[in-house]
Amino acid sequence: MIDPSLIIDATRRWIAAVVIGLNLCPFAQRVFKGDKIRYVVCEAVDETGLLLALTHELELLVATPMNEIETTLLIHPDVLTNFRDYNEFIHTADQRIEALGLSGTIQIASFHPMYRFAKTAPDAVENYTNRSPYPMIHLLREDSISQLELDPAELSEIPRRNIATLRALGRREILKRLREIGPQTLQGSHLDIQPL
Repeated sequence: MIDPSLIIDATRRWIAAVVIGLNLCPFAQRVFKGDKIRYVVCEAVDETGLLLALTHELELLVATPMNEIETTLLIHPDVLTNFRDYNEFIHTADQRIEALGLSGTIQIASFHPMYRFAKTAPDAVENYTNRSPYPMIHLLREDSISQLELDPAELSEIPRRNIATLRALGRREILKRLREIGPQTLQGSHLDIQPL
């Protein structure tokens, strides 16, 4: 496995350059600059190990005051590297949230190097709204969303706005930004870098 500190560093630079830099998430800058994100590099090599780590992080997040940890990124570089497998696991993760009685308290946002929205081409630029350096599960407190004081119409507009932002930017520019994050994020299939 890659040194966890390098994985976290690449993730932090991706958040700064892409998520915050392109204003894809309205609350990311506040929690990022406030150092309220917990970064966990999971050493699991199978889904059973990842589910155990997920359960631990869910329990830890709800047991910790929000002013200490507001959100958690569970990064798992050695399991669910295939996006289809990852996408299927997200359903299992949602079931675990429900089993722990955390529905309405915690929700999941999904990020993966090969993320692909339904009915999009593999190289469609809008997929990069959710393409992270490594597979990860974002555990998001519902209270974080409610603090934004956005009405439901504004919240529902975020995905459409993000797609428009990336389409205007273009695939060439987003790949350039991803390359600038650093060489360790470009190893293997990470970030789906292809020649321009």
